[in-house]
Amino acid sequence: MNTITLFDFDEPREIDEWYSINDGVMGGVSSGSFIQLDPGVAQFRGRVSFENNGGFASVRTRPMTASLNGYDGIEMRVRGDGKKYKLRLKTDTGPEGLCYEIPFDTGKESWEIIRLPFEKAKAKFRGLKIPFVPTLNPGKIKSLGFLISHKHEGPSRLDVDWIKAYKI
Repeated sequence: MNTITLFDFDEPREIDEWYSINDGVMGGVSSGSFIQLDPGVAQFRGRVSFENNGGFASVRTRPMTASLNGYDGIEMRVRGDGKKYKLRLKTDTGPEGLCYEIPFDTGKESWEIIRLPFEKAKAKFRGLKIPFVPTLNPGKIKSLGFLISHKHEGPSRLDVDWIKAYKI
């Protein structure tokens, strides 16, 4: 298997490549952030609230320069809190627009390697499934991120050791 490292969080400047987008864009009060937990480990912290019709916290990268053309998916080493998260892949650079999501479960308090094939990505717009959209073209991925949403009111935590793209 062939891989390319996208983030290993060894340098604090890598955290600056991430920013949060939460349900405040639609009136909610949920919050999310991405911080340097330890050298080489980042943490997505979220607090989901259903108040004011809210229900999600997320972080995403600024536009990436790496091309994922020819890669088969994303592999990452994470330590979760037992909740379900979504990897979000955007193919444009605007704040709105279509994204592709791949849900994944996390174990509780143990490090694990999770492999998410691009073929499992489903097109979404504001959380709604979009029919009749072409399958994800990895060469068009401009950013990636994490989302925690409905059914998980309260705090959440996802520690991330590294994120890679892989080819089989």
